[in-house]
Amino acid sequence: MIAQNLKQVQNRIAEAALRAGHDPAAITLVAVTKTFPVEVILEGYAVGLRHFGENRPEEGAAKVPQVNASVDGPRPTWHMIGHIQSRKADLALAHFDIVHSIDRPKIARRLSRLAVEAARELPVLLECNVSGEATKFGFAVDRWASDAAQRQAFFAACAEVLALPGLRVEGLMTLAPFVDDPQTVRPVFASLRALRDALAEQFPAVAWRHLSMGMSDDFEVAVEEGATMVRIGRALFGERVE
Repeated sequence: MIAQNLKQVQNRIAEAALRAGHDPAAITLVAVTKTFPVEVILEGYAVGLRHFGENRPEEGAAKVPQVNASVDGPRPTWHMIGHIQSRKADLALAHFDIVHSIDRPKIARRLSRLAVEAARELPVLLECNVSGEATKFGFAVDRWASDAAQRQAFFAACAEVLALPGLRVEGLMTLAPFVDDPQTVRPVFASLRALRDALAEQFPAVAWRHLSMGMSDDFEVAVEEGATMVRIGRALFGERVE
């Protein structure tokens, strides 16, 4: 089942990219394995998946070593895509290759200290709350284009994170609202792309190469709007087992 689902998802990503004039090969498919057991991850690896995303540091800490020890081939790349509590930052650093969810300076400072202690540079993305939903984590940027105070506050937070040792900021991440029609969240993805472009002007020394946006219900729209990483679980593995 996973092999068939993967082929369908890959085809949909490629078609969406080509519609918008993007290179399908430049888009990373992150398979979201939250709540799925090691056996399912290994099945995904066997059919070609190489990037896996976990939402909870403690769940990743239990699964990542098992998967890494079991694969017959290159070690997967592990993405931390969920909110990180400060007391679990050490797990995120120990087990993950990239963190998508830097949502406040405090967690950035914590990860920076741990990365320096480990003599490591950790790639990170800044999580942005573009929709303004109170239930979502991320830097408040729902009015960044029209509200100078909000824009400058975010730019100031970015400057603080960029100055931290041990971290390498590579782009932005967002979660769009859950809606029936994915076209209705196109402005969220377009806003994140525009914000990335504004940051590239403000901080030209940073590559800002990644936009992590789009999940099972809306990834085609996200790809059309410039996503370089899509985070997909259900479309690959079916409904979650909680």
